[in-house]
Amino acid sequence: MSQTVEKAQLRKQLLDQRDGTSLDFIKIASGKIRDNLRKIEYYRNAASVGVYYSIGSEVHTQDIMQEILNAGKELSLPKVEKNDLVFKKISSFSDLEMGNFSVMEPKDRCETVKKIDVVLVPAIALTADGYRLGYGFGYYDRYLNGKRSKKIALSYSKQVVKAMPHDGHDIKMDCIVTEDKIIYPKT
Repeated sequence: MSQTVEKAQLRKQLLDQRDGTSLDFIKIASGKIRDNLRKIEYYRNAASVGVYYSIGSEVHTQDIMQEILNAGKELSLPKVEKNDLVFKKISSFSDLEMGNFSVMEPKDRCETVKKIDVVLVPAIALTADGYRLGYGFGYYDRYLNGKRSKKIALSYSKQVVKAMPHDGHDIKMDCIVTEDKIIYPKT
């Protein structure tokens, strides 16, 4: 079986599993993940943070975004332009509009951010050694390639799997934060 087919099957299986998660669990786990995120020194010290706007059964990020804004840090969110992600600075939720894939994105007038200290990355699955299974479009892998930003994946514990296929263009995470623990993959 090809790696692409294997990834697609794993993606569907784990997404179906995650989508079956109760909203109560998602809210409670997202709060614990936010608490664990605050324990990471380079996250706390970051002046600029890139965050995805959560949808569906993803780890909720709206409270994290509000916390970043309240702390006076630079907050940027991804926007799909052509076939790539760009991160644009927002100063409030009113800077967002419905974009591609029914995801809230920064409005066009928002300023593109070149340097981000920490990027919070969505994931369908992760391995303890830092490999991530995304939605299969490669946006984050292309965006993060060659960037110096620290990469933190937010995930529920049940989405951390023993192994999954990965290849050369898959970008490893610097840190994985779940409701139960913080995982720092070995380099």
